[in-house]
Amino acid sequence: MEEAWGVLRNKGYFNQYEGDWQIIFPDSAMTGRVVTAQYIPLRPDLQNQVKEQGKVESRAQKGGTNSWPIDVLTPGDVYVADGYGKIADGTLIGDNLGNAIFAKSQRGVIFYGSVRDVEGLSEIKGFNGWTKGSDPSYINQMMLSTINAPIRLGRATVLPGDVVLAKKYGTIFIPAHLVEDLVITSEVTALRDEFGHQRLREKKYLAGEIDSEWSEPIKKDFLNWLNNYPGKLPMTKKELDDYLKNRNY
Repeated sequence: MEEAWGVLRNKGYFNQYEGDWQIIFPDSAMTGRVVTAQYIPLRPDLQNQVKEQGKVESRAQKGGTNSWPIDVLTPGDVYVADGYGKIADGTLIGDNLGNAIFAKSQRGVIFYGSVRDVEGLSEIKGFNGWTKGSDPSYINQMMLSTINAPIRLGRATVLPGDVVLAKKYGTIFIPAHLVEDLVITSEVTALRDEFGHQRLREKKYLAGEIDSEWSEPIKKDFLNWLNNYPGKLPMTKKELDDYLKNRNY
């Protein structure tokens, strides 16, 4: 989480993290391509307009409009919705829609709002949810206003097509054009940390030497450590060499 946040911050993206979630399975991570939806307090004239537009777009007319974002999901998508933090009467899905979501996407949900039927949702193998709460009530006095438009999730601005990294430590929303660089940068940072921690345990270097810009001997030691890495590197050797060639690590 910290590696991804650091890369985004260095690229000028300061508002991509949101934390303090209730998570159905906290020890499971989730990644995927974001499909967004926005919910707002109900206004009858606007809701009528949304429903009329739904007819024009051949969206389902039975059931609530909260099923519409689910209909556009494809494998690998993560349904991300702003429910403006509403808990009671703000439950965007229960276990029926949860099953539909997983059947479509093989993923789960991230809601700045709530869900119902958490027990039923927890029985969907592979499904997971990051929400602000749960409640036994049905959705009431709120309406869908947009699908696949920019939304706000607490501290984060989220665009459709972003890639989300969701863990028990929070959620990071990554602009699609930064994903490849972010992944390799994060993996190299993790390797640096692994090397640094090992050398500190071995008392080869002082803490200040590792927790600052590295000297040339430490850089050389790191490269030699990489060439003799005891496990499988998380990238190809060429990807690693190309990355290190252009960076002052």
